[in-house]
Amino acid sequence: MTFRQFVIKNVTRNKRLYAAYFLSSTVAVMVFFTFAMFAFHPAFSSGDINEDALFGMAVAGVIIYVFSFFFVLYSMGAFLQSRKKEFGLLMTQGMSMRQVRFMVFLENIILGIFATVAGVLLGTLFAKLILLIAENVLIIEETLYFYFPTYAILLTFGSFIVLFLVISIFVPFILRSKKIIELIKSDKAPKQEPKPSIILTILSLLLLISSYSIAVTVEGMGVIIAMVPVIIMVIIGTYFFFTQSSVFLIHYLKKRKSVFWNKTNMILLSDLAYRMKDNARTFFMVAIISTVAFSAIGTLIGFKTYITEGIKEVSAFSFSYANEDEEKAERDIAFLNDYFETHNIKVESSTETLKYFPNDHEPDQLIASESMYNQYADLLNEKKLNLANNDIIGVDFSEAILGGESETDKFKHQPEQLEKIKDANFVGVIENKVMPEARTHYIVSDAIYNTLENPKDVDDYTVWQADKGQEDKLVQAGESLSDELPPQYFQANDYMIYTINKTFGSILFIGLFIGIVFFVSAGSFLYFRLFTDLDEDRAKFSVINKFGLTNKELNKVVTQQTAILFFTPILVAIVHGAVALTALSHFFNYSLVKESGLVLGSFFIIQIVYFIIVRIVYIKQVKKGL
Repeated sequence: MTFRQFVIKNVTRNKRLYAAYFLSSTVAVMVFFTFAMFAFHPAFSSGDINEDALFGMAVAGVIIYVFSFFFVLYSMGAFLQSRKKEFGLLMTQGMSMRQVRFMVFLENIILGIFATVAGVLLGTLFAKLILLIAENVLIIEETLYFYFPTYAILLTFGSFIVLFLVISIFVPFILRSKKIIELIKSDKAPKQEPKPSIILTILSLLLLISSYSIAVTVEGMGVIIAMVPVIIMVIIGTYFFFTQSSVFLIHYLKKRKSVFWNKTNMILLSDLAYRMKDNARTFFMVAIISTVAFSAIGTLIGFKTYITEGIKEVSAFSFSYANEDEEKAERDIAFLNDYFETHNIKVESSTETLKYFPNDHEPDQLIASESMYNQYADLLNEKKLNLANNDIIGVDFSEAILGGESETDKFKHQPEQLEKIKDANFVGVIENKVMPEARTHYIVSDAIYNTLENPKDVDDYTVWQADKGQEDKLVQAGESLSDELPPQYFQANDYMIYTINKTFGSILFIGLFIGIVFFVSAGSFLYFRLFTDLDEDRAKFSVINKFGLTNKELNKVVTQQTAILFFTPILVAIVHGAVALTALSHFFNYSLVKESGLVLGSFFIIQIVYFIIVRIVYIKQVKKGL
């Protein structure tokens, strides 16, 4: 058997050791190939997607490629660490350290080639599905048809073969010269009891609690000012949390006899401090990477929702028009009505005269009548008002646009015309988007409204509300009419939201892909750390099994150990992400609870599925050694 044959058989006979490395590399290749496939798609060259989106995809491709380099390098280091004993045994059989390095070099090249081929094949296999998803997310008018991506394949092969070649060259720096006896006994080397520092434990908790408190209490521009110091505090606090606080907690639990001697807790806690200390850097890396993924995707989704909801709240109607030039307004409104009729767009319309009155403490404020409000509410199928003759009600506009003050402060000072009304009854504040007004305003009874004189400003405002089920027509109409009428006079909500979704679609698509790569890589880090300790776990459970450990108890202990490994960094990342998105909501003054829950919940569900799969595989591997 030649040396190269030995290397090939060594790879094929150690599938478990190479599985995570191979699969993670394959996923990285597939994602990069997907980006390359988009970049070279013929539809994009014709200008169906803007240059900024293409540039963003190119930048994302570079980020994925650079991240893949460090990820593969880390994976290789963890992989070699678990094979020290194997290298020692090979050296006792006469293999030199130079040959060991060359063997690892060839193994890495073989795996790199196969991972690149597998990633390209999987990307090509699911190309149409990915293109279909992209077509809907990116909101591209032309169908992204399947094509054979020759340039994407060549770019991917060239890029990743170079990547694996460079990684292989790093092997001599990872495999430094070691004595044979040290390599063979690497798994038997006695470990010192990790002793946490109480000062660093307290410091980690203070840093995290302080950074969380600052992040959730600052508002507006204060979020930007506090961002850098908070991020630094979180990073330092997270590192010491895993290296010190987690070990301190385990020591505390071990000292509590009611906990330590309860069922299988002794087996779980006996070497958990060592594991937490050994895995601290991995946990820290996974937590920070996952936090970045959660925060980036949550921010993109939240910002998109913030803008689209803001548009809906400025004016909830399908189309709106206002112009002080009465003659021009009459012609434009006639043109719009004719367009809707010609293109068979079913709409209901209403034209009202909006009156604005001076307020010494606020900009001029709209005061509308009850009947005017109910006319607009009827178009939107909103609840109508029923006011008594002396009733006045305040309408609070969305905090997404206005924000800041409490309801009491916003309506503390009323326009002079309302303050003069005797026996006026201010019945409270409602929050809705019925009136086409982007500020706080008042609705009064018809009786009061008829007594109001000398408005400072008057606008004739016409709105059209379309029947449901005409979304495509509304977008086309908005695009066509926006070319004919100036934006300061005419608004088409559906078209504006469509344009924003189209712009943000590409950014979201890029963010989701980068987030997926980060999350898959984080999961792979955990997989590597878990299987690095497999031989040690086999030996430990083999001994304990002789003392009567049942199959059920074995499953329980392994499940608990695996769950701690998988969910500790992810739960920390979820808390970090939730705090970051809370701070973001304070910056926008807009609740992102729904978006945060969607992002964090989705990733947590994915992690649960990943955990279940790895747990089944790991328990099976542990039992093989019993």
